[in-house]
Amino acid sequence: MAKEDTVSENSGKVKIIIGICIALIVVLVAVVVLLFVKGNGSKKEAKRNVVVTQNNAEQIAEELISEPYVEPGYYTTEMSTTWHFSTGDAVSTDAYVRNNEGNTNDVYFDVFLEGDEEEPVLESPIIPRGAELKDIALDKPLEAGTHPCVMVYHLVDDNQNSVSTLRVGFTIIVEN
Repeated sequence: MAKEDTVSENSGKVKIIIGICIALIVVLVAVVVLLFVKGNGSKKEAKRNVVVTQNNAEQIAEELISEPYVEPGYYTTEMSTTWHFSTGDAVSTDAYVRNNEGNTNDVYFDVFLEGDEEEPVLESPIIPRGAELKDIALDKPLEAGTHPCVMVYHLVDDNQNSVSTLRVGFTIIVEN
């Protein structure tokens, strides 16, 4: 009888292991499907009622090719890399940061003097996709001179929680 109990016990363990494996596979498939659907959930307006024919196929293909594509989770920066200020507390006339329409996340950024990332000299507001920040003034005035800086972009989700960061070096020049 002991042998039958062992076989029955082993059979029960195998069934449990198989059940756990099936549950894990179902969960993984659900996560992949969710990520795929969420990743393709673009906020761009979709083209509707477009039928591809021999007459318009080339035009539609050109339109698709010309649209910029940014992989989910990646970020394309568009900013001036040298910011000029007449004084340390003035507004810059050439500083700008743009969050391209093709990016997948809204962003905000912090600017630090190179080598000192404890205290930012500028903290930006959230910049939505397609928006641009101009007429930038520093939160902490700097003395005259050339200041190597680091901009730390924070990509945020729909709840404005930081999901990743991107670091970019640039220069601030204060004239007087």
